[in-house]
Amino acid sequence: MKGILYLEDGTTYEGKGFGRMGTAVGEMVFNTSITGYQEILTDPSYAGQIVTMTYPLIGNYGVSMKESESEGIFARGVVVKSISDHPSNYLSESTLDFMMQKMGLPGIAEVDTRSITRKIRTSGALKAVISNENVGVDALKQLLQGTDLKEDWMKVVGINQSKHIPGSGFRVALLDLGVKSNIVEELKKRNCDIMMFPYGTSFESIEAYQPDGLLVSNGPGNPAEAVEGIELIRTWMKEIPVFGICMGHQLLAHAVGGKTYKMKYGHRGGNHGVYDHLKDRAYITSQNHGYAVEADSVTKNGMTITHSNLNDDTVEGMQHHELPVFSVQFHPEGSPGPRDSEYLFDQFIQLMKERN
Repeated sequence: MKGILYLEDGTTYEGKGFGRMGTAVGEMVFNTSITGYQEILTDPSYAGQIVTMTYPLIGNYGVSMKESESEGIFARGVVVKSISDHPSNYLSESTLDFMMQKMGLPGIAEVDTRSITRKIRTSGALKAVISNENVGVDALKQLLQGTDLKEDWMKVVGINQSKHIPGSGFRVALLDLGVKSNIVEELKKRNCDIMMFPYGTSFESIEAYQPDGLLVSNGPGNPAEAVEGIELIRTWMKEIPVFGICMGHQLLAHAVGGKTYKMKYGHRGGNHGVYDHLKDRAYITSQNHGYAVEADSVTKNGMTITHSNLNDDTVEGMQHHELPVFSVQFHPEGSPGPRDSEYLFDQFIQLMKERN
């Protein structure tokens, strides 16, 4: 089947369709990871987005469902240079094409992904429509113009009701804004007793659990719109250790009185260099975010910048001067990799130990 990608600037890309037949509108972004396409597509943080993979060959090692970061696919579509129909990996259970057919994601292959990436880097993230069901360009243009992408995704991609994962260690309240499963796995490795709470949970509901610490997860959307989550963090940061990851990092910035801004095209990939000011060393990190924290807005509100991006010097981590509160913009759970910064989970454990 044929596939077509239409961008809001009028550019059209035609190629070969794969995955589930369908048409979808989303924000066009690119990811520079060489591996991890399955983890990317099942990461709730990609809700509402069409992902272009800059690495040219995708699907070459197949898929294994245990590697998924959630139970579904949240991206709106995927665009690749070449899709492999004959994966080679002893753990492979099926092809990426088959997985996308089953989970409802349309894709396009055999297009110039380098051109798309250069366009996004020049123009910024673009609104786009993807289709592999023989829809004409005029119809796609009308659909694009008539679709509003504004949606508070972090309020809908997480769990609907609290979920308990028993453990023998510290009691961690996890505010689920679209959490990746490997964040939960890192807490389980450290024997944490975990209670996952949905967006909109009240202070009293979390208080009844009597947590030793609060972890605020990654998730999609505009952090400034997550008012209830911001207020919850503002209250709890005075009570117990708080660790924010990605969206959690941005909400913490708002909770202390800081600001965030939308980046031109964001950071998405598994190969981003970050400098740790406290350890005086650099790490390679996994990232997926389209917003960033304004440094001056948080440093004047009690925060110290602990990590900086080595490409553009944006804020990648911070901690409070007095309270046991810290956060990072990148993903320390690093699924599928790298795993350089898993030490941050140990730092969270240490803060809870010191408070007990």
